[in-house]
Amino acid sequence: MPRESAKEKLDRMTLIEKETLAELGRGALIAGMDEVGRGPLAGPVVTACVCLPMDDLIEGIDDSKKLSEAKREKLYPLILEKALYVRTAWVWPKEIDEINILNATKRAMEQAAAGFEGDVIFIDAVDGIKLPCPHKSMVHGDALSYMIAAASIVAKVERDRYMEKMDEAYPAYGFKRNKGYGTGEHIDAIKRLGPCDIHRMSFISHFTGNR
Repeated sequence: MPRESAKEKLDRMTLIEKETLAELGRGALIAGMDEVGRGPLAGPVVTACVCLPMDDLIEGIDDSKKLSEAKREKLYPLILEKALYVRTAWVWPKEIDEINILNATKRAMEQAAAGFEGDVIFIDAVDGIKLPCPHKSMVHGDALSYMIAAASIVAKVERDRYMEKMDEAYPAYGFKRNKGYGTGEHIDAIKRLGPCDIHRMSFISHFTGNR
């Protein structure tokens, strides 16, 4: 199977946006929203909401999970530079423990989108949230929508940078490598040392015996 060219990828990633503009009018503003950090044992869940101009596209934008760290770091400042709207929202471990990760994700999405004065927001498969304009939820949206993919990059870069800083404060847990996810190294450290201040207690109670 021939490798997808950069132009072909950009055409594919912007197809939903172009179809929506055809429905709403060329001047419509579309944002994308995505979260990073629902699954880790430590650290925040981070949501980004991003609106980029459709007449000045950024080549290479894709689902952040498909991109190398170097590629994400290269795209991140370009997204911030060109964005018509960009905002991140963070929900921290104690709050995640109090309201659960799904509600924390919804809260972060509502906060990230609160200032967007546009026409529609594409979101990655989360329902039941209150946003300032109509929204469309799609499964695997970060692989289908240019705007959602851009949001996934912003959220991923900012959360990863934070977890790397936390590695300096709590070096025993390997946060620079695992970003808070439940790797063998990370779980072993929790069992040996117990949790640190950025662990989600509701996620690790079965490792610590504290319920």
